[in-house]
Amino acid sequence: MATKKKTYKSKGIDLMPYIKILGVLAFALLLYISYRIYASERTLIPISIFALIGGSFFQIKRITKDWGFIFFTAIISFIISFLAFLPGKHEHEYNFENHIEIWPFLFLIFFLFLTAIFIKEKVIPKLTEGITLIQSMSIIYWIIDFGVFETQNIFVIILLSIAVLFSLFSIFHAFTNFELTRTNRLTLSIWSTVVYVIFAIEHIFLVFENNQIENVNGITNGIYIALQYFLLGASGVYIVQSYLMLLGFLPGKGSFFNSLYYKELKELKSDHIKRYSTEQINIFHSFLCVFFVGSVFYANFIFKIVPKNIAIWMVFVCFPIILSFYEYVKNKKSSY
Repeated sequence: MATKKKTYKSKGIDLMPYIKILGVLAFALLLYISYRIYASERTLIPISIFALIGGSFFQIKRITKDWGFIFFTAIISFIISFLAFLPGKHEHEYNFENHIEIWPFLFLIFFLFLTAIFIKEKVIPKLTEGITLIQSMSIIYWIIDFGVFETQNIFVIILLSIAVLFSLFSIFHAFTNFELTRTNRLTLSIWSTVVYVIFAIEHIFLVFENNQIENVNGITNGIYIALQYFLLGASGVYIVQSYLMLLGFLPGKGSFFNSLYYKELKELKSDHIKRYSTEQINIFHSFLCVFFVGSVFYANFIFKIVPKNIAIWMVFVCFPIILSFYEYVKNKKSSY
């Protein structure tokens, strides 16, 4: 009678000891970072970064309604963010405190990018003719307030002409019932993304020009600056997603105008078309928008009440609320 040979299953590699070692090393590094922050003569991690991160967490919780997702993404981002402590390629003299200053910002960047990738469908906002109308009026105000119409630079003049043409195209759609074809929706979506990225870049620079919260006098000033950082953090995931939706039009290292590039381009164009609504805006709402937005921008241009970036972001937030309130009152009256 033949005897059966015993077969043994491979147990595989037990990763737990390595995870424990990494955990101990990370904890030890955290303790050392905490000590260096405490012992340093300068502020290495300002309060503003917590307002930024808080705004990001708030907005992503509002989008996903899932604290588990936020915790999981934050843990991954936290682990990857330790790359901040690696020496730079052209760093001749390693300065640990400089790397501590970079560390929380790198965490936030990874957190926003991972979120934008993991929940792409939820992050990409639905666009309408009304939104692109507000954006087009805002870019015209932005151009006028900058005084760039006075420039003699031919390159700037060409860029301005393109911006005005796209703005007029958007305004035309807001005041007519012209069909929103796939090509028109693609054009308006790309235009909206470009405008959003322009405003976002300017807003980022202006927010970071503020004094640090811990260095200002008075609680009111501190709250005002913290609010700006919080709002920037809240819009961070949309800024990243808009950046990705523009970056996708550029060929990558492994997809330089080859079949892979055109496949990815087709998917990106589909994303732009799908996110733009085919619903026609009420023309009366377009007139309301022009009156309200135009009045705000004109008053701010004449009297310089707030910086132009604050005026623009206030309009983005306030007009949809005002329009919703108007519709609510109108429907309530018609029900009597």
